[in-house]
Amino acid sequence: EAGFELACITTPRLFTLFYHLIELPYSFCIGTSIFATHIGSGHFMGLSGTGASSGIAIGAFEWNTIFMVFVLGWIFIPIYIKARVVTLPEYLRKRFGGFRIQFLLSFMFLIIYTFSKISLEIGYGAMFLKMIWNLNIYQTMLVLLTISGMYTITGGLTAVVYTEILHAGVMILGSILLMFFAFNEVGGYEAMTYKYFHSIPSVISKGNWTAKTECYMPRPDALHIFRDPISGDIPWPGLVFGTTTISLFYGCADQIFIQRCLAGKNMSHIKGGCILCGYLKLLPMFLIVMPGMISRILFPDQVACVVPSECLKYCGSRSSCKAIAYPKLVTAVLPNGFQGLMLTTLCAALMSSLTSIFNSTSALFTMNIYTLMRPRATEKELMVTGRFFVIALLAVTITWIRVIETAHSKNLFEYTQVAKSYLTPPVTAIFLLAIFCKRVNEKGAFWGLILGIAIGVFRLLAELAYGLQTCENNSKCPVLICGMHYLYFSMLLLLVSLLSMLGISLITDPIPDKYLHGLCWSLRNSQEERVDLDAGIQWKRFPNLPSQEDKFKEANTCLWKTWDLFCGLEPQPGPKLSPEKATKENMEATKEKIEHGDIAKGTEVLAPGEATRKLEVTKEKMEHGNMSGEPFWSRVVNANGIILIILVVLSHIYFF
Repeated sequence: EAGFELACITTPRLFTLFYHLIELPYSFCIGTSIFATHIGSGHFMGLSGTGASSGIAIGAFEWNTIFMVFVLGWIFIPIYIKARVVTLPEYLRKRFGGFRIQFLLSFMFLIIYTFSKISLEIGYGAMFLKMIWNLNIYQTMLVLLTISGMYTITGGLTAVVYTEILHAGVMILGSILLMFFAFNEVGGYEAMTYKYFHSIPSVISKGNWTAKTECYMPRPDALHIFRDPISGDIPWPGLVFGTTTISLFYGCADQIFIQRCLAGKNMSHIKGGCILCGYLKLLPMFLIVMPGMISRILFPDQVACVVPSECLKYCGSRSSCKAIAYPKLVTAVLPNGFQGLMLTTLCAALMSSLTSIFNSTSALFTMNIYTLMRPRATEKELMVTGRFFVIALLAVTITWIRVIETAHSKNLFEYTQVAKSYLTPPVTAIFLLAIFCKRVNEKGAFWGLILGIAIGVFRLLAELAYGLQTCENNSKCPVLICGMHYLYFSMLLLLVSLLSMLGISLITDPIPDKYLHGLCWSLRNSQEERVDLDAGIQWKRFPNLPSQEDKFKEANTCLWKTWDLFCGLEPQPGPKLSPEKATKENMEATKEKIEHGDIAKGTEVLAPGEATRKLEVTKEKMEHGNMSGEPFWSRVVNANGIILIILVVLSHIYFF
């Protein structure tokens, strides 16, 4: 009897533990997919190059993002899920009404992804392959893009996420091996901290020209994260507040990141995935930035060159060769077999970033632009449209390879960092106010966004026209326009955007609460039914493009059925209710049984009021996607969150 009683007690607990172990892969998929999406070939070469020239401060950019994943998992994602949206511009349409904000942001995201992210990945990926293996860049990139496009088109987000898990493993393994070989070559961490300050190129002059001291001498604050607010290349106020502005956008308002979290099974999985991504974000400082510093120690004449003729000889650029720090380390310290692994690492990083861009831009175009032209498009039509958009984007990317290959791409990482600081603060402002300030209305949000984007674009065009300032060449851009550090400018631009949105909203009519239930922080737990701001007027958006009957009929021929199977549009075995309708019908049936007293034998008997109350609690959990009945996983997630925060704080203190 004692043994039977013990079995009855322990078996459910063992089953619960086994259930939670089964649930772990969901968080693993989300976390590794977000990490692989963010770390591409641009990060490998950009972070290591900046580390070689400036020190470890650039690694704190990645650590700053860790705090933002907590904001994402605990604040933003619950609101997005309750709004039941697929894309972020769709959330802004529900929050503010109308379609102009949705269309403007969708178009802006497409431009940024196409001409910034794709340019960065293609440019540095091509440079890496050409420098190490002297491969035919066009043919190699064409093969990689074709493979990436094939499984993105046929498999959608599911295929992208699973392949990104594989890519993340390859990237981490390859970079860890290179880190160990690099530290072994230089003599360890202590040797690196000493030798870095003596890594000076042997050639610093030519003829009557001599380079400035600050151009070839390592920075005295290279091993410190927090630097002087005036003379520092990355001033500490800009690192703390300016970088946070950028991180808030990429952590909480970027479609590429948010799409992975919205695919989570419940809130515990999403939070767990965010924390796993945070743990992985601790690694680039040690796997990428410090190896870049070691590369300068081992090859100062090449990585730290300052004489234009010397730089031209080593990397084809007359200004700097810091971008070659990582590939130079690969060819010098790794055996031949491991060099092949690093080729796989780079290809994995490149493909994971590009497929994420393809998938997310497809969702943005299909759900936010195409649906404005065809409001009554069927699900099958939207899926086909998304596939064709990926094909079109692949064609643009393949054409873009030639442009990037012939352009000066050595400073792409710096230009990308600057562009982020000028374009993302207005978007960050609109999402912050949409979540936390219900008084902001559509007019204030739209015109404040327009003002912020106009200021940012003006500064960006000035930087592109006059060029970035270097230690040898001062920018000719007027001080009034370009004199402020780009991180300080991002802080100012965020403040201007926030104040303009609030000011215009305060002098115009507010949005009634009945349209905002569940869409902002103060009304996130409201039990009232929300009224759609655009109810009944969607069809009027584009009167010149009337909706038509569905053009994508059921497959009748073998060829057409094969095409549907290729695009993932094969017919389902039978009609099924959507999860939302099924949940509602089951809940209604359960409620009816409770009200009539028709309770199955062995079920706990509840009073009608108590049963209704528990039913509402269950409904609330379903709406939030949090159906884990046991608090075990939540406690594990929260405990790891505390541990991660402690690690980040201690890392900042150690490298202060």
